[in-house]
Amino acid sequence: MEIKLEFVRKRSEFGRPCSFSDYLAEVTVDIPPDPSLADDFIPQDPVDFAFQEGPVMAVHEVNTERAQVAIKGVNHVEGGWPLHVDPKNPELTSRYREEVEREDAYTRSVQRLGSNNAIDIYEEYFGEEEEEEEEEEEHPSAKTIIVIRDPNTTKRMATHISWHPDANRAVAVAYCSLDFQDSRKDLSSDSYIWDLEKPYSPELTLKPSSPLVTLEYNSKDWHHVLGGCYNGQIVYWDTRKGGLPVEMTPVEFSHRDPVYGACWLPSRTGTECFSGSTDGQVLWWDIRKMSQPSEKLILDITKEDQLKNALGASALDFAPTMPTKFLVGTEQGTIISCNRDSKTPPEKIAHIFSGHLGAVYSVTRNPFFPKVFLSVGDWTARIWTEELMDSSSIMETKYHTPYLLDGCWSPVKPAVFFTAKSDGTLDVWDFLFHQKEPSLSLKVSNDPLLSLRSQDNGRILGCGTRLGIVSLLEISPGLCTMRKNEKTLTSTMFEREARREKVLQDKHRERLVREQERARARPEEQEDPQEAFQKAKEDFFSIIKAERRRRGQDDPAEVTGTGESGHHGRDPTKGRGQ
Repeated sequence: MEIKLEFVRKRSEFGRPCSFSDYLAEVTVDIPPDPSLADDFIPQDPVDFAFQEGPVMAVHEVNTERAQVAIKGVNHVEGGWPLHVDPKNPELTSRYREEVEREDAYTRSVQRLGSNNAIDIYEEYFGEEEEEEEEEEEHPSAKTIIVIRDPNTTKRMATHISWHPDANRAVAVAYCSLDFQDSRKDLSSDSYIWDLEKPYSPELTLKPSSPLVTLEYNSKDWHHVLGGCYNGQIVYWDTRKGGLPVEMTPVEFSHRDPVYGACWLPSRTGTECFSGSTDGQVLWWDIRKMSQPSEKLILDITKEDQLKNALGASALDFAPTMPTKFLVGTEQGTIISCNRDSKTPPEKIAHIFSGHLGAVYSVTRNPFFPKVFLSVGDWTARIWTEELMDSSSIMETKYHTPYLLDGCWSPVKPAVFFTAKSDGTLDVWDFLFHQKEPSLSLKVSNDPLLSLRSQDNGRILGCGTRLGIVSLLEISPGLCTMRKNEKTLTSTMFEREARREKVLQDKHRERLVREQERARARPEEQEDPQEAFQKAKEDFFSIIKAERRRRGQDDPAEVTGTGESGHHGRDPTKGRGQ
């Protein structure tokens, strides 16, 4: 954490600015001599005098660290630098530096040609510089720039983070205790919106009827904030009207369990949203009329539309690029791909992906390839594609010792994603470089990391802990800057892994077909059980007889293949060593 102190003063207080003019000199102060001060005069011996014998020049040359430049009086500005090397204008300075470096590179290229005066105008003169820049890329790193703490004495979990759509100038954090029957005193139900320029006190305090589990800004109307409560209600605020909710859903028409996912829909009015809960329902709402849901879907994968068979939703994802489809992660470890445009509720459950051994805590689509999505649950993070409906994940991380509790994609790099673990560690994965180990593993806190969300520029990452501490991390440029052909390479990698998984899937189906054919053929070839037993018995004793004969210990009295009793053919007085 870096502690900074800013000291602000007006420009006029730094000193009197120089003002040049043509009017004649005038006497401003006249101090006459005072003979009484002569007694206080102390003669100094020796006395040093400075004099300059060199001629005064109008033009001077100065060697600087940046470049050898000519400083003329007409180009001289405050600070002693030429106009094109102004330390107060870094953009102008960097542009000048690039021009000098390019001229030097071109000069070096021409000098390498030697005596041959022919110049290849198609030669790439700056390719070596680009390679040197790639080689000099810094190692992946991250540092904490801001720490936001729960202002309440009784600490709660930071369960969800949402960035303000306007240049991420603020962040909304949902605070809630997910411990079963938490009966601590003075447990607040407030959540907060924090201004990043003033992170020591909340900008706005949201006061719901029940603690918030999830919180989302509306990308179409920045003043609207949607919240999902622990008691199942859906609440929304207009930040211009203060911290009290504008409207909330009635308890009898709301969810029966905590709302773990709530998303805004890209409608014309910007007032539609939907929510998912562990009660097994997905409900659609319009904030203009929240008296009851406009639509309902029961997550029954048996397609019987029975709430008793429904799977609890523990994660929800919606991508504006696919306005009718959404993903639901369940407590049972399965991921359900749903399509709202289907006619009947059972048809809305389009596909089911199984692979996790525990609850799915996060499911998110890739911002560059919407058919590819990331899921986090149990001890792994998995990457899936909707092009392979009945197969397992195309890529996955190793099994970690601590649980994985949240994850998200980088919004600027298609192969980079982040995972949060229960030991307080943040892992940054880049599948283009490392498939078995994370590119960066950073210990953020000693408490479990429960929530994770990246800014739109991919530079700042918010991590929420179990004790309500939200750490804002700034990651290195190499992890938030797209390289050349990175999107193409990532697409090729996903396609290759999808083909590999399809080949394995076809082989598995062929093996199942062969096993089914064998099972159908067995009834026709079934033998009498007694005959099969007798045959196995004869084979067994024949093997023993052959082994004894090989060892030269063949004794017909000891071994026979036709005995009926349990001791026939075996002398019980003989030891096991024979």
